[in-house]
Formats: sequence, C-alpha cells, structure tokens
Amino acid sequence: MTPGNPNRIKRALVHAGFAGLVAFTWYEGRLAPAVREAPRPGKASGIRFREVAREVGIDFVHGATTVDPDVANIAAQITAVGAAVSVCDADGDGHPDLYAISSADGAANALYRNRGDGTFEDVAARAGLAELNVPGELACMGSVWADYDNDGDQDVFVYGWGQGQLLRNEGQLRFVRVTAESGLAFRANSNAATWFDYDEDGWLDLYVTGYFAEEHDLRALETTRIMHDSFEFARNGGRNRLYRSLGDGTFEDVTEEAGVGSTRWTYAAVAADFDRDGWPDLYLANDYGPEELFLNRDGERFELASGIGLEGESKSGMCVALGDVWSQGKLSVFVTNISRRGYLFQGNNLRVSMLDVQGPMLQLADGDVADCGWAWGAQFGDLDDDGFQDLVVANGFISASRERDYWYQMSKISLATGDVVADAALWPAFEDRSLSGFERTRVLRNLGTSTARFVEIGREVGLDDHYDGRAVALADLDGDGRLDVVIANQRGPLLVYKNESEGSGRWIAFDLRGTLGNRDAIGAEVELEFADRRQLQVVTSACGFAAQNERRLHFGLGSDPGAVRAVVRWPSGARTQLEDPELDRVHVVTEDGSR
Repeated sequence: MTPGNPNRIKRALVHAGFAGLVAFTWYEGRLAPAVREAPRPGKASGIRFREVAREVGIDFVHGATTVDPDVANIAAQITAVGAAVSVCDADGDGHPDLYAISSADGAANALYRNRGDGTFEDVAARAGLAELNVPGELACMGSVWADYDNDGDQDVFVYGWGQGQLLRNEGQLRFVRVTAESGLAFRANSNAATWFDYDEDGWLDLYVTGYFAEEHDLRALETTRIMHDSFEFARNGGRNRLYRSLGDGTFEDVTEEAGVGSTRWTYAAVAADFDRDGWPDLYLANDYGPEELFLNRDGERFELASGIGLEGESKSGMCVALGDVWSQGKLSVFVTNISRRGYLFQGNNLRVSMLDVQGPMLQLADGDVADCGWAWGAQFGDLDDDGFQDLVVANGFISASRERDYWYQMSKISLATGDVVADAALWPAFEDRSLSGFERTRVLRNLGTSTARFVEIGREVGLDDHYDGRAVALADLDGDGRLDVVIANQRGPLLVYKNESEGSGRWIAFDLRGTLGNRDAIGAEVELEFADRRQLQVVTSACGFAAQNERRLHFGLGSDPGAVRAVVRWPSGARTQLEDPELDRVHVVTEDGSR
C-alpha cells in the first residue's frame, strides 16, 4: 500500500474551481472510446419493475416516533425520519434477507427471511430483533449489518435516538444483546452508522453519526433550543463517534485521537478509498451545511479535506450513494438535497473523485440528476445490465394536506436569526400542511456518455409511488441476475420492486470472503475490465440514506463485453486476479485466491 501524504491535496489545489476544470480537461482526453460514444436514446430500453411486496410475503408499514409536547408545533418535521431497510444474510444461507425498521414506541421491526423461492417470512420475533423500540430507551432509525467478531455470521448494530443496540448473531437465527459489555453503551440522536476497518487490522470498527445533539432526550426535553443554529453552516448537531475494535468483541472510543468528531448534523456516511492511497476514508452528507470528506492518514488519524470543492456548497445533504458513474475506475458519490422551484433549489450533487490525480471532487450534476424534488435515499446500480450504473432516488418530505403547504412558513423561519431558528418553540406550527409531499420515486438511466448524462424514466418503468420515500436498497432478491429495488417509506409501506426487465445485457457478481482481513471483506474493491471499460465497486456497510445494499457486488456487462478480467483488492493489501471468469453467475472469491 502507498502511504498517505497529508499535504498532497493542499499543495495541489490552489482553487477548487480551477482545479476542477484542469482535472476534467485532463481526464476527458483519457476516456475510453466506449464511453466517448454518442448519447444513447433516452428511453427505458426494456427496463421494467413490478411492485410485489405483499405477493412475496412482505407486509410492513413504518411507524414514526413521538417527541416532547413542547415542540408539538413542528413534530411533523422532527419525526419525519426513521424508515430504514438493510439487506443482510441473517441465517447465512446465501439468500438476501431484509431487515425493516420502525420507530414508534413499542412498534416491532421486521426481519424478512428469504426462503430461497422468491418469498419471505418475518422471523424477527424469534430472532430477538423485533422489540427494540422501547420508550425512554431507543427509537430505531436504522441498522448496519456485518460480522464484527469474524466468526462467520452477520451481526447487527441498530442505531437511533437513545441507546443504540449491538446484537451478536449466535447462529440459528438467534441474536443476543451485547451492547454494555462491548463498550458501545452511549446515547445519541443518530440517523446513520457504518462498519469499516479504518486501521486495517482485520477487525471492523464502527462509526456512528449524530444529528440532534446527544444531550437532548427528544421525548422529555429540558429546553426547546434543539434545532440548528444556521441553515447554511450549522455546527451544533450531535457528535459523530468512531469506535475502534479491540479484537475481542469490545470497542474503544477513539473519536478525538482520530479527528472525526464532526458536529455538522450528519445524515449519512460511506467509507471508501477516495484518494486511492490504500486506506478507507469517510464521506459525510450533512444537513444545513457542506459535505465533509475525512481522509485516512495511514490508519492513525483522519484529515478533513479542504480545497476540493466541498466547503462552498452549503446544502441539505441527506444521502451518500457510492458508484462509478463513468465506468472508468473513478469513485462517484451522489448526495441528495432539496429542490423546489420558486422556494429553494439546491440541486443534488453528483461528484467524481479526482483526488488520485490531485484534483477535486468534480461536480457533474445537472438536469434530471440535479432536480429530483426533496430527495432522500438513493443508490447506484445497473438496472438493465448495460454496463453503466443507473440511479434510483426516493423523494418527498411530509405529505399531509394537498391544499395547504408549509413552504411559506419555512421561508419565514429561514430568514430569522440563529437564536430564533435554534428554538423549536418559535417555529410556525405545521398543523396539517405538507412540505414537498406526494413526490414520486425517480429512476435515472445512465446514458453512458463522458458527461455522465441521465434521463428520468421512473413512470415508464413502473416505479411511480408517491409515498414519502426514505431508504433505497438494491439486491438480487430472487437470484435471476437482475437488481431488484426495495424502498422504505416514512409512515408508509415497505415496497419491493421486482426487476422484470427484458433484453438485459450479460452480468457477473462477486461474493467476497476475507481471511487475512475482516470476514465480510468490507472495504474490498473489485475493478472489472470489459468492453474497454473499467468499473470499480466497493464492498460497503451502510450506503445511501438509512440503508444497506446486498454485500455481493453486481456488474452489468452489456450485450458484448468481450474479454472480462477482474482484480480484487483486499483491505489487507492482498490482490486476487480472475481472467475470463464465467459470465451470468455469482463467483465466490476467497482472499487466498480460491473461488
């Protein structure tokens, strides 16, 4: 591995805008011919989805949490999050299961076990994963699954408002709470967490973000001054925390030593090696402020990146989806924001990392990509297996009255001073108003051009729901080689969209098993060469907003991929190379080189 150089970006970047232009010009001239082709037609090209949740045995509706009556005037806004879904393999049978989160007092979470025949059964109660929403203790907001103890099965950390819970998988669908003895007994108002091995010692570490400051018990407040103190550069949110695994099932808080204690109202975090120095970095989407990228310096501490194009774009980041938008081995992030013409148009961000060539996080968002409404969760995935990653985006904030909305009241409070904004009791009452409600899910098809052009095809392909979408997760639920879409909706149903696309291209998938590093191979990368392209994918824990995709990596190849070659880069530094792997199948790849 190449050691990190803490001063590399500072030396290279004088001005982010100029560096972006230079980097894009440099890279544009080196795009592979297959990507420099003329734009393809903007139609769906056979992509088709059908909603099948009840048909396959899934009947789940999210319930929202409650808050102190002193802030009842804006309870609709405060409690507008919590719908979450994670793809996991809770029983280790190789079929993707779904863990759905509710947030209401006493409401049960659901673990939908995949029977392997395309249907599911809820086994959360017998697994010990149902009754986690306990008044005064925890309102669940999401979950992240990983084999933190390297014993061969997936465990889960459930985060939320209150005391998060670590549950160890004992096998046979039995989970036990080990929070206290693990060293993770802390309270937070968290909307995100992720597992990753930041020091690459073979044991997964845990990063937990804060949203509302941790001193506030949102059900029993001592003060109503709980809100952000700025709509643009708020820093009074909850503290993000990094817990390092000691390798014996326990963790220690290393937040201060590692330098990752942001208090910027973080909504999402994803871990990946953005500067290509061999160490996993942390990318944060923050509400009421700019995104943050913490660069990992040799597994010892992190440095907040500056001068790469993030600091000046203060928006309302809610999601970080990770992909490779060009299919050229460059990590991309899609960060959702708020877009409502006439009131507030921030636009989503689509950035390509040029840090490996001493450039910025290059901003490419425009058109349909920038304008998805009040956007929440999103994921990259090749929906038609044509070799280019598409985007699925969930939208909508609060759906109430169709005749009355809150935008006028929001405009008034946004012009107030920080002291007024921070006091929830001074906000105009929501009553039965909507705020960017009844917005539909978007599907953005990647046209495969050098400028990363997308066209919106949601209605055409069957994803046309108008719930208040939050989490999006992708997985091949039925093993047919096509990515299905799962959407968790706030106060709404868990939707499962089966991919029934026709005329799709070839595909290949990789299920990685670590031996020298963590067993789940979180942080491992697969770079696939095909049809003059190089697509890079990373095994992650959390991705998007309040979501986790199937850990298996799925690549679409198009109809004529030519010779295919895969290189796996493991967190340990080892490499595995696969020449001409068989197509249209899942390859299990073990770190010692076996398949």
